[in-house]
Amino acid sequence: MTYKLVLLPGDGIGPEVMEAAVRVMHRAADLAGIKISTESRLIGGAAYDAQGTALHDDTVSACKDSDAVLLGAVGGYKWEDLPHDKKPEAGLLRIRKELELFANIRPARVFDDFLDASSLKNEVLKGTDFVVFRELTGGIYFGQPRGFDGNRGWNTMVYEKHEVERIARKAFEAAMLRGKKLLSVDKANVLEVSQFWRNTVAALAADYPEVQLQTMYVDNCAMQIVRDPRQFDVIVTSNMFGDIISDIAGQITGSLGMLPSASLGEEHALYEPVHGSAPDIAGQGIANPIAMISSVAMLFTYSFGLPEMACMIEGAVENTLKAGFRTKEIWSEGKTLVNTEEMTDRILQAMTEGSRIEESRSEAGV
Repeated sequence: MTYKLVLLPGDGIGPEVMEAAVRVMHRAADLAGIKISTESRLIGGAAYDAQGTALHDDTVSACKDSDAVLLGAVGGYKWEDLPHDKKPEAGLLRIRKELELFANIRPARVFDDFLDASSLKNEVLKGTDFVVFRELTGGIYFGQPRGFDGNRGWNTMVYEKHEVERIARKAFEAAMLRGKKLLSVDKANVLEVSQFWRNTVAALAADYPEVQLQTMYVDNCAMQIVRDPRQFDVIVTSNMFGDIISDIAGQITGSLGMLPSASLGEEHALYEPVHGSAPDIAGQGIANPIAMISSVAMLFTYSFGLPEMACMIEGAVENTLKAGFRTKEIWSEGKTLVNTEEMTDRILQAMTEGSRIEESRSEAGV
């Protein structure tokens, strides 16, 4: 089996973490007995500099013709003064829309050996493992009319019933496979669109009688994630609220550089780290590649249907952290400081060791 992938390294540290993740991806593919062909395209500021647009039509076509897309990161100080429709982020919004990637999945899991990296106390954080389902192609980021003049600015937050239903179903299905608990986050006390969201999600609950559905206002949810993150299992929410909540989740786990994400549609999928382009450290070889590597793990689960390989990758990451290896951004006293390439080498080594253990178990009939 051969899969066709488009790589969008993007800006800043994007190309560096992409290179690391592709190495891990090909090693996992070899172990799984599959083949992956790749082609690289431009997006974001790099695309604007070379092509005058943050996302060229040819790149969109290539992505639509692929089995999945890997994205590094976009943006940077260099392009801050561009009009909004020219900024690197416009390319990101467009590719999500063009591929109809309505479901953004962001896990927030804390490794035991990474507890000290968080600003929260260990006893508050230990055991945290939840996932945020963020609606990605609707809401205030895409609503019309939008704009500003000298006296006021305006945006429109709007959701159609089918948009809420399809992301809610993804979240209900995930809850069925996890702890059978689903939290829908909104601001129904002041926003009509949120009341519509709440009503629509509640109507779907009858199709999933085993799932316990709860609701929470977004401001309370933000507070609760910091107060007691272990109470959460699956969270579903709108585009803007999900953007904020998932970044809070990233911070409590110690670093955005640790968190992957998957953006799924009916036909297409895109995988990217939660972190930004970090232009201040770009080109120094010190970026943390774990979030991008973990995004590849999600690729094996959702696009390739090989969750066992995702477990191998995540296990290798966890074992590498247990061994004390850290890039600069996540380094602490007593740990071994490594650069991007060295961290990747260690994860690859852990994957090889893990595969040997599995082979030995199979031969022994365990």
